Amino acid sequence: MVVSLATLSTCAAGTFTGPWGLQLYSLRTDSTTNLGIFSGQADIGNVARAGSVHFDPSNGDYLITGGGENMWFTNDAFHFVWVKMSGDLTLAADIKFPEMKGNPHRKACLIIRQSLAPDSVYADVALHGVGLTALQYRETAGDTTHEIQSDVSGPTRVGLEKHGDYVTMSVAAAGEALHSAGAMYRIQFQEPFYVGLGVCAHDNRTSERAVFSNVELKSIPAGAGQPTMIESALETVEVASTDRQVVYHTRDHIEAPNWSQDGKYFLFNSKGRIYQLPVKGGTPELLDTGSQAQCNNDHGLSPDGKRFAISDQTKDGKSRIYVLPISGGKPRLITKFAPSYWHGWSPDGKTLAYCAERNGEFDVYTTPAGGGKETRLTTAPGLDDGPDYSPDGKYIYFNSERTGLMQIWHMKPDGSDQEQVTTDDYNNWFAHPSPNGRWIVFLSYARAVKGHPPGQDVMIRLLSLANGKIQILAKLYGGQGTINVPSWSPDSRSIAFVSYQMVYP
Repeated sequence: MVVSLATLSTCAAGTFTGPWGLQLYSLRTDSTTNLGIFSGQADIGNVARAGSVHFDPSNGDYLITGGGENMWFTNDAFHFVWVKMSGDLTLAADIKFPEMKGNPHRKACLIIRQSLAPDSVYADVALHGVGLTALQYRETAGDTTHEIQSDVSGPTRVGLEKHGDYVTMSVAAAGEALHSAGAMYRIQFQEPFYVGLGVCAHDNRTSERAVFSNVELKSIPAGAGQPTMIESALETVEVASTDRQVVYHTRDHIEAPNWSQDGKYFLFNSKGRIYQLPVKGGTPELLDTGSQAQCNNDHGLSPDGKRFAISDQTKDGKSRIYVLPISGGKPRLITKFAPSYWHGWSPDGKTLAYCAERNGEFDVYTTPAGGGKETRLTTAPGLDDGPDYSPDGKYIYFNSERTGLMQIWHMKPDGSDQEQVTTDDYNNWFAHPSPNGRWIVFLSYARAVKGHPPGQDVMIRLLSLANGKIQILAKLYGGQGTINVPSWSPDSRSIAFVSYQMVYP
């Protein structure tokens, strides 16, 4: 159901029950100030020039003037028009900046906010003056703001949704219906919380204005609105800032991006095939893998960038490793025995490391990149998986459940000196050393999760080899297919991964 502003503009303050049992919210704070579907307004944080809201009941437009230095870091400064709510909801609006020459970093936002304090927990969809659109969030009070940038610039209409502990962003160009933007984040709000519209000038010496039209606020009854599909987003995350950017968003199921050695494109798998995508986004192009048309998510490039290893199960449903030119062509079979799942390439390009099941046991193996006899490196009972070489070739990192939980280990390339690297309360998978040798990135599941299934609340975490400290790079809905294979940028500044988003009706 859509809440019509024109219809509701003459109602009294408070809450009432509308059609289909939806809870609609107060329309004004007093007899002299009409805020449409909202009940209050305020300048948040240090704002030198007071903001304002003008609501036009004839067309439902909100003209909001806001000052403030920024909505970022640990504190925010902006003008906010709001209503208190609980439960799940959707908020959408057309947004336009009337002045074309305003501050390029000014922000017009749809916001969910825990409190009116400047350091509050919040999530918003922020349209910037330059067209940048992002899902921004502060997970705990006083923490640093982070963002997931959309691959769509300057949308006409944006939406912010809350379903349980997840917030999502949607966008639309002129004449389009809103569609998901591939950005979803898990953040907890205590009920009630504030929902509304905000404007930040990004310059505390002045003010900026934005018009919000066709504002729709919908409260979703408990138990309604179950997900109708799962969409995929190829994202990158910067190690320094932990900010994320959606490069490619699709309704197809995609998995396991590799970053090319020249930094210009990604390779990922979908529906049994391998696709190439420019780093700046665009339309994926099919890589010719000959008769191998059932490729799974275990694939990657050689150190010189000239060859590509795939794991394919076309022959009999069991995965085998093949190597082909990076430009495409007929793959050459490397592993005679199956199943075998590629995971790493030695820095000199001469050896492949992989996980294989032989006689009921999954272990780490190596074999010459040109084919030949395989060598078993691990023999501990239970699963050993995900081998990847350090850039100096001195170690192979892998994950093993030999001590109970799945943890990260390393060993020398001949399998000797196997040592545990992580010891914590998570199940840690798929360790990938950075090209500069400073970090290990890996995927963490909750303690109770068995295996590496899809559809889980997971974290991408970063281990510093200098001091052993671990930090969270990203929290997301994912798992299988997120970072199964090496996905570092060649300059070690970013990680590529796939996140998944639940889409609601």
